[in-house]
Amino acid sequence: MCNLYRMTKGKDEVAAWFKAVNELGRANLGEEVFPGYPGAVVAEGSLRQMNWGFPLVMKGKSGQPLKPKPVNNTRTDKLRSYFWRFSFEGRRCLIPVTAWAEAEGASGSKMRTWITRPDAELFAVAGVWRDTDEWGECYSMVMTDACGAAAECHTRMPVLLAESDWAQWTAGSPEEALTLCRPWEGELALDRTRQPWSGTGQVGLL
Repeated sequence: MCNLYRMTKGKDEVAAWFKAVNELGRANLGEEVFPGYPGAVVAEGSLRQMNWGFPLVMKGKSGQPLKPKPVNNTRTDKLRSYFWRFSFEGRRCLIPVTAWAEAEGASGSKMRTWITRPDAELFAVAGVWRDTDEWGECYSMVMTDACGAAAECHTRMPVLLAESDWAQWTAGSPEEALTLCRPWEGELALDRTRQPWSGTGQVGLL
């Protein structure tokens, strides 16, 4: 699962990397992205800002509306469920990432472990997106079974896409896109830090 990632490249560089129109304008995005906060997404040929996490509307015991919870991770086996179906079928996107983090260590003293692709300074994670009444345009990362070094940290990891698969993910049929939702076959590298894990905001996997 991914509840924190880095995107440390500049807007113009990312747009050029993905051959996308840069619509970020003066957006000032943080290099570390947490659930419920804005990040950069490539959708419909454009690099634009969206909120990380679909809003899950909650109600209290008395039926009163509560603050929505950002569901920032999408399980591959749930892509056909009602919550994700229409986004998966018609609104798939690429999420530019330079590294993602997992929490390792004893409860209460977990540290950040960063996971990267040694062969790429910037890479694409599979995502889905939609427009919402609560937060405007939002996106979520697609998760699959962890493999290789990533499996040392968690049972799930983001779906990483080779450049040759970008078009199939964004423009292919749902059946073609599903074939890409598999563990990464390339090399992954771990950077186990002494930086305390201090996630920001609520997170979710659905």
